[in-house]
Amino acid sequence: MSWAQSVAQCIQSGGMLTSVEDLDESNFLIEHADLYASKISGFWIGIYRNVNGQLLWQDNSALDFVNWGDGQPSGGELAFCVELSAATGYWSVLPCSSQKGFICKKPKITFYLFTDAKKDKASGHLNLWILFTLVLIILLGVAFMIYFLFKIKTGNGTGREVRRGSRQLEYSRALTAGDNGSDNKEKNEHSAV
Repeated sequence: MSWAQSVAQCIQSGGMLTSVEDLDESNFLIEHADLYASKISGFWIGIYRNVNGQLLWQDNSALDFVNWGDGQPSGGELAFCVELSAATGYWSVLPCSSQKGFICKKPKITFYLFTDAKKDKASGHLNLWILFTLVLIILLGVAFMIYFLFKIKTGNGTGREVRRGSRQLEYSRALTAGDNGSDNKEKNEHSAV
């Protein structure tokens, strides 16, 4: 792929052409690029020259470390791109239309909120109150749940006793009603004679 195609491919995958910030990172890339030396001669990296002639990394990191090969960078061309040699690990300048492999680098995902310190303090107090309110609501919910479960459990036991007592009451009423009915029969029988 050309340098521009490589840039587009890296952006599509959520990264950028790699920057090389120090010797450790360079050694890491050289070690892994060497694995592909038989298949490809080099890889595009994210260094370029802007219209003012300055060398910059595509990801805007500082250009503090370089690993140029002998005689590099060559010439004063404005439009040039940089490859990392798969065999040596040194950098060299090539026309951007050259077909090379490429190495993408994805940024670490860290979230920072930069706000006014006074707002942070007020926000912290607000967050504390929200947390306190949520904990209180949860505790009240648990307490109500325990209360209702206790009432249901004790209510079922009392209900059985009440049902048992009401059956006994009905039975005793039936017996007394039966006794009253037999007395009425006897009275009716006596009056008929």
